[in-house]
Amino acid sequence: MTEQGTAHEPKHKQDLTRRKVVAVGAGAVVAVGVGGTVATGAFAGDTGAADATAATASSSAGACYKLTSETVEGPYYIDADKIRQDITEDQEGIPLTLTLKVIDADTCKPVRNAAVDVWHCTALGVYSGYESVGNGGGGGAPSGAPTDAPSGTPTDVPSGTPTGEPPSGGPGGGGGGHVEPTDDERYLRGTWKTDKHGTVTFTSVFPGWYQGRCVHIHVKVHVDGAWTDAGYEGGHTCHTGQLFFAEEAVLRTEDVAPYSANAVTRTTLTEDTIYPQNGAEGGLLTLKYNKNRISKGVRAALTLGVTPDETHEG
Repeated sequence: MTEQGTAHEPKHKQDLTRRKVVAVGAGAVVAVGVGGTVATGAFAGDTGAADATAATASSSAGACYKLTSETVEGPYYIDADKIRQDITEDQEGIPLTLTLKVIDADTCKPVRNAAVDVWHCTALGVYSGYESVGNGGGGGAPSGAPTDAPSGTPTDVPSGTPTGEPPSGGPGGGGGGHVEPTDDERYLRGTWKTDKHGTVTFTSVFPGWYQGRCVHIHVKVHVDGAWTDAGYEGGHTCHTGQLFFAEEAVLRTEDVAPYSANAVTRTTLTEDTIYPQNGAEGGLLTLKYNKNRISKGVRAALTLGVTPDETHEG
């Protein structure tokens, strides 16, 4: 049964290791696309649905889907803190509708009732919950820009950017540890439940960038938890990955406010050492937008092939 409804956001929990997802009622989940177009699940009729269609076709043919690459979690994950589909809050940027379809890579069957977490930085490279670590603003680089880039990333940074020790845990590219939140902000973060088709849709803004990383979104998929009237507890994380954007789209955002105020030298997709350089299998999103008016919005979609019985914490 397709899930819908506006979940009540729980108060901030001090114990972030306990995953709680509010159970939702029955109904139809729809996503409003660019120009007001309404799409259900993956964007039916456009290129955004290509991965979902391929998964169905391969299943019926006796083959199946490639596993989506596991990547590092990075230091700025906050466990199931906001249960919602619209994660924008008051953040400015190009509207983004993100649709993910989660399937079992062995059987190609949809993974239903999974809890999917997504989180990403602002147009100026700041993560909520960590504003004191990375404070974007003006035309300069975010102060203390996030450091989930791999060790060995070039350290020549714009003048005025702090060059002290990174947060405890070190660079996420080396499997760095989690950093505890420094504030209660939670914009551009959210968790939602996959429907009977394994599909979940989020509304956000196009991510920006910070030193050492290309433009990306973090994602986790949790399964085998218990759904109750109070929420979702237990289970395990079967996928930790990152979602990436083609260079053509990112280049078009650079002249759009507030991205145009981000003066950090941007790492390209081919330069990024976390992206596996293997297309959709590595998390490269299928995008749809008006090339001459990207500011009007972008729709992004991807099928995630996971192994539900395995644990991948990143």
